[in-house]
Amino acid sequence: MTDRRDFLAATAAAILATAASPSAAQTKPGLGVIKPPRLKPGDTLGLIHPSSATFQRMDLEIAVDNLKALGFNVKVGAHALDRYGYLAGRDVDRAADINAFFADPSVQGICAVRGGWGAARLLPHLNFDVIAKNPKVLFGYSDITALHMAIPAKTGLVTFHAPTGFSAWNELSANWFKRVVVEGESAQFVNELDYKGRIAPVGNRTQTIRPGKAEGRLLGGNLTVLAHLVGTPYLPDFSGRILFLEDVHEAVYRVDRMLTHLKLAGLLSKIKGFIWGQCTDCEPDSSGYGSLTLEEVLDDHIKPLGVPTYRGAMIGHIDRQFTVPEGILAEMDADAGTFRLLESAVGSAG
Repeated sequence: MTDRRDFLAATAAAILATAASPSAAQTKPGLGVIKPPRLKPGDTLGLIHPSSATFQRMDLEIAVDNLKALGFNVKVGAHALDRYGYLAGRDVDRAADINAFFADPSVQGICAVRGGWGAARLLPHLNFDVIAKNPKVLFGYSDITALHMAIPAKTGLVTFHAPTGFSAWNELSANWFKRVVVEGESAQFVNELDYKGRIAPVGNRTQTIRPGKAEGRLLGGNLTVLAHLVGTPYLPDFSGRILFLEDVHEAVYRVDRMLTHLKLAGLLSKIKGFIWGQCTDCEPDSSGYGSLTLEEVLDDHIKPLGVPTYRGAMIGHIDRQFTVPEGILAEMDADAGTFRLLESAVGSAG
């Protein structure tokens, strides 16, 4: 009997020790936030291809040159130029590049070449234990939203909604990336207004939908990708979050359908604030008998939530865009059309 009690006591202690270990706790949603080490000039970025294929080598070369122009060295994934139909190779191979770069001590950050479609297919093949034990900056946007949802949900690691390697990097986008990921600034995100030669600004304007301020952890990305993860184990908890969304080439009725999906799933009722970025080329289709406007759709779904809401943030399929960390505490001001980080998104340099 004594041996049996000793065995049970030892087993219980082992279970408790395992549950308390970072690798065990951080693979469960909502159990802490892991900040990756900040990047510094000269660090090496691993270039991954989790989504659509790149059909010309020159496009990959441009992505490499962009990252070098930011001040980093680049290591290209073993399967970066693979192709399987419209995908950048087989699912297991694309996932293997991500797993390998997280495990590689010579790589300090990971960048997606481009978006498109396919990142969600990788999620069952990702080694979340390896990712949690080797936190690194991972960035990209659009289809990369699948990684921005799954990795924080499974590990707590902060990732970054930012330009991809092949994006049209410019001074503004590069500056935001460096402020958030290299300098670790608790930045305030204020749109840079575009006058387009007129006396009043017409570009990058914001519009208040529901006034007020809200504080919560940032969560979001591409609406289409995020909505298609509902009902899977790869979506973080929406409770108390400031949700930001963007999209491209979506008819208004499809935006309506996806927001309806989030509402019926009970997710929108959990958020504390809402930021609508840019929905590029999402105008109503003139071939029908009429359409709701995007403004009306947001009024239908978001305004009744009663949470601070604004639209027009520089987030989305645009050349000049913010770098937004997933999972970092922030405060938004819907009246001013701004939000700010309440903490650094990165830890000390590795």
